[in-house]
Amino acid sequence: MSTISCNTSVNVDPSEIQKFSDLAHRWWDPSSEFKPLHEINPLRLEWINNLAPLAGKKVIDIGCGGGILAESMARKNAQVTGIDLSDKALKVADLHSLESGVQVRYEKISAEDIAEREAGQYDIVTCMEMLEHVPNPASVIRACTKLVKPGGKVFFSTINRNPKAYLFAIIGAEYLLQMLPKGTHDYEKFITPAELTQDIRNADLIVDAMKGMSYNPLTKIYSLNQDTSVNYLVACSRP
Repeated sequence: MSTISCNTSVNVDPSEIQKFSDLAHRWWDPSSEFKPLHEINPLRLEWINNLAPLAGKKVIDIGCGGGILAESMARKNAQVTGIDLSDKALKVADLHSLESGVQVRYEKISAEDIAEREAGQYDIVTCMEMLEHVPNPASVIRACTKLVKPGGKVFFSTINRNPKAYLFAIIGAEYLLQMLPKGTHDYEKFITPAELTQDIRNADLIVDAMKGMSYNPLTKIYSLNQDTSVNYLVACSRP
């Protein structure tokens, strides 16, 4: 069940929270606006599990939304906490957890605040499709470092910032293919791999691996590859 922390720090864009709150009731509908999340989740789950086996690990998912990744990691026998700042998304996550019988602890709290309270308590930290929605991504990355144990793993995913990413992630996904609601992404908030890796190093994490994720509009299939020009994932470790 979710709990609420009263002390939330200011690294949040209320319009971003509202955007996902308005759609929260559709989070677990695989044919809804969240269809891409459902389709990429098996790929990112297996990538995480291959690099950092989840069974028996204490895991926190930052920006968990309705709990798609959090629940799937719990199904791998991880002890999972999911945090978000959207009340509606967390209520949906809680309800689905009750319905599925998959136990996840959900809480309304920022990454920075829970890092103060639970520093060094997690084997694995995940922060997927979230950095491009906050005013200060570097602050979230620093919080991830604080949360993970020495020797633990941290995983990020986000969207590159270049003309191709604008064409595919905004024009293609939001307007032409209508895979996502218009206005889901703000191009100015996209993050290049160079920027992300610099923030990761500044936060005293080590980059272990990077993968691109591509969508083929003809086959309608996602795949992991070496093309980081649009969507990409980064695996890190804390020394």
